[in-house]
Amino acid sequence: MAVRSTTREEAMPELPLYIPQTGIRLPRVSRVRQRFDTTRLNDIETAVRDAIGQYASDVIRPNMRVAITAGSRGIAEIVRITAAVVAEVRRLGAEPFIVTAMGSHGGATTDGQRTVLASYGVTEEQVGCPIIATMETVILGTTETGVSVHFDATAYRADAIILLNRVKPHSILTGDLGSGLMKIAAIGLGNHVGAASIHAAGLVEHLLPVARVVLAKAPIKLGLAIVENSFDQVWKIEGVPSSLIEAADRRLLAEARDLMPNIPFDPIDVLVVDQIGKNISGTGMDPNVIGMHRRIGGPATRRIGRIVALGLSPESHGNANGVGMADIITRNLRDAIDWPITWANALTADFLEGLKLPTACPTAREAIALAVRTHDSQRVRLVRVRDTAHLDELWVSTALLDEVRANPKLELIDEPTELTFE
Repeated sequence: MAVRSTTREEAMPELPLYIPQTGIRLPRVSRVRQRFDTTRLNDIETAVRDAIGQYASDVIRPNMRVAITAGSRGIAEIVRITAAVVAEVRRLGAEPFIVTAMGSHGGATTDGQRTVLASYGVTEEQVGCPIIATMETVILGTTETGVSVHFDATAYRADAIILLNRVKPHSILTGDLGSGLMKIAAIGLGNHVGAASIHAAGLVEHLLPVARVVLAKAPIKLGLAIVENSFDQVWKIEGVPSSLIEAADRRLLAEARDLMPNIPFDPIDVLVVDQIGKNISGTGMDPNVIGMHRRIGGPATRRIGRIVALGLSPESHGNANGVGMADIITRNLRDAIDWPITWANALTADFLEGLKLPTACPTAREAIALAVRTHDSQRVRLVRVRDTAHLDELWVSTALLDEVRANPKLELIDEPTELTFE
């Protein structure tokens, strides 16, 4: 029997809220700063020109139609980087255009994907060329493992494709391959049907075979890889010829992992995350930070007793995929969820656990009170972060202050004070 999906316009039944007992004392917290490498790339335009210039003159010729990928992640300086790529392609005499390369994100619709790009400032006016969004694909072939390889039809009809993406650890992929040029080739440019088929077959096992077929049969001429520092600032931009894309992804991932921030305490009784969201991680919170076992199962990789998520970022456009990795949320977060959009993304990724709705409390204070109810406020090991991508400043309970003082990479900024909420 078919089950009809509920649209956003239809009234959803009011779900209950948990109101914890009164009198639960919250721990006092202090602001702490982590010391990270602050090296960043400031001259974006020159870096892009140099990265492309090493190889593009051999593969980009006058009058070519050149597709440049634009994904759904919140990449630092993405407008400047994309505009610089467009300008360089045009300087070579070719005709650039942007193709949306984000799999099922944006609700798996062309309008939704344009909206995602616009939220990052990537518009035709800002980058200086047309943006083409389509769900249409062509089939490039089949992998040795039997997976059909779908590919964006508009990009396939171009004379050349430039893959543009950030390289960083991924929420599912482990080992020496993460998110990067191979992933945007296989998943991003596969659109909804391609992303769904790879996830259904098994992302870990099938991403590389699909990406290799794409590199062999699609007109991909060049990759432009971005690596960010611990503050989500551009650290490196590197041009990569198509023949070296797989090797570059592996090498740059190791560099990105070394730069990646983390929470310097283990165990943690309660982790409070102010915001989750698609611009932060594909699963709202980065499993590399909160524990990969919360995403893919298996033995615990981080000892965090309870995770409290307080809000959903505006840039997520209601996509709360991964909310199920939290234990407690607020009414504000629950009410911000656009279920059709979230379903589309989570089901494509075959992440049903990410759709589970945690216990919701009326306010942030009550959500945290529920999480600490079994702990002594003087002894509870609580950490509060803005989100899992921005960990330069943390708020830690008094039980962690001795560890802060003993860690040369941590700086105590404020004396203990009461938790505050907007």
